[in-house]
Amino acid sequence: MSIQVKHLTKTYGHQRAVDDISFEIGSPEIVGFLGPNGAGKSTTMKMITGFFSADSGSVSICGQTIQPGDTSFKKKLGYLPESNPLYSDMFVREYLQFIAGVHGLKNWEMATEFAIQQVGLTPESDKKIHQLSKGYKQRVGLAAALIHNPEVLILDEPTSGLDPNQLIEIREVIRTLAKKKTILFSSHILQEVEALCERVIIINKGKIVADSKLVDLKNKTIRKSLIRVQWRESIDSNELKKIADGESIMMISSNLVEWETMNPDLTQKKILEWSLQNALHIESLQNMSQDLESVFKSLTLNNKEE
Repeated sequence: MSIQVKHLTKTYGHQRAVDDISFEIGSPEIVGFLGPNGAGKSTTMKMITGFFSADSGSVSICGQTIQPGDTSFKKKLGYLPESNPLYSDMFVREYLQFIAGVHGLKNWEMATEFAIQQVGLTPESDKKIHQLSKGYKQRVGLAAALIHNPEVLILDEPTSGLDPNQLIEIREVIRTLAKKKTILFSSHILQEVEALCERVIIINKGKIVADSKLVDLKNKTIRKSLIRVQWRESIDSNELKKIADGESIMMISSNLVEWETMNPDLTQKKILEWSLQNALHIESLQNMSQDLESVFKSLTLNNKEE
């Protein structure tokens, strides 16, 4: 396995940020790593990359267990942090040559040119980093993570803040890299994870709540259907919940509701009858297909009614 995480735990004061998590990722494989803010994603990634030490548990990269003070495993690992720190006054090629030197690469010129080509930086490679768009700065960060040709890539929010065109471009770069490397890919943009990953790991409150192929996760969750109904008038949610029989109802607005149900046909019948009894006019009634967003919500919101 390219990445092995076993019983990893990290505590800050009285808060357990990562709580006894375990997973494995093979090669080549790209895995989406999801969770709400504060769930423990970035802390986990920083422990995998050796920037944070774990309170307990272990991490292995390509069979090599990370030991305190040992940095040799980093030859096999590339990391793009969420903040993507760069030396903005350096030229792109100059910066990448500097990173190649940090890694002690003998063929640093060849490695620099190869990294530039891999991420599509050639047209901008003679500019200073501060002159680049956000999308090209992300490419510089990717090139720096790739320059020593690691087997494993850890990418923390690599598409954050990009416009739609930049998203597509970076997505294609990552998709190409995934053909030969192991990639753990964190993103708040669920559509990006759906587009790139066959498998997802979802973490919530420091614990893994799902680790599955995306299609299997959807099929598992599909037992519940999502009904979205909008009325012309504002509705009394407390009255609607009386006919819900304990099923989850979420108020999106005063006249828009999402209802998770095990029996969509019966639920739609209940909604229609209740609306007629209360002289309410339905403007739309939809049985929504399950996507990653609905699966994510169901696993991280504890099915709380609002």
